[in-house]
Amino acid sequence: MLTVSNLDCFYGNVQALWDVSLDVEEGEVVALLGANGAGKTTLLNAITGLVTPASGEVCFYGETICNLSSSEVIAKGISYLPEGGKLFPDMTIRENLEMGAYNKENWKRRNEVMERVFELFPKLKERRKQHARTMSGGERQMLAMGRALMSEPKLLLLDELSYGLAPIIVEEVFRIVTMLKEQGITVLLVEQNVHQSLQIASRAYVLENGRIVLSGSSASLLEDDYVKKAYLGM
Repeated sequence: MLTVSNLDCFYGNVQALWDVSLDVEEGEVVALLGANGAGKTTLLNAITGLVTPASGEVCFYGETICNLSSSEVIAKGISYLPEGGKLFPDMTIRENLEMGAYNKENWKRRNEVMERVFELFPKLKERRKQHARTMSGGERQMLAMGRALMSEPKLLLLDELSYGLAPIIVEEVFRIVTMLKEQGITVLLVEQNVHQSLQIASRAYVLENGRIVLSGSSASLLEDDYVKKAYLGM
């Protein structure tokens, strides 16, 4: 589904990604692991058209998407939930969800898709007239996930989904990612919560200082001595 090949990205004169390559097969949950500043968000920004790579290629279903705008990338079937959700705080829950369906084709089906989102997140339906700024951190993250789903993505990019959330809410959002996989949505999950990410992902990549340093099945990485020491505190 998604192929990233030999990607180099810069911010001014500073190189953020070095020869990064990865792939995501349809129906998978793939985890991208690494510490703060490793380049994970830069990679997602390059996939979604927010950053233009200096070299390399991003292909979606075999088609190069490096030169597309973010709205064109969304129209192709990729949705992005950035770190922190980036909600519209003075809009209601319903209005925030509608913003995820601004594409012309998605707008026609917004009510139907919204009902599916409400099935995943019943609290959002109960409080659909509530303003986003009045919600708890966990509720805001669920709203952000719901908004990302409003464009009916084939591939969902999730950036630091569990950041700042209480453990019980973390369990819930990871459970929802598993449900999305069961519904046929492919997920590229960027996370610092290594253990839980590897529990739900089929494969993973480890990004350090802008370079992929490890990759493999989640089971193999859970047993990898370097991963245990550097990321699992074992």
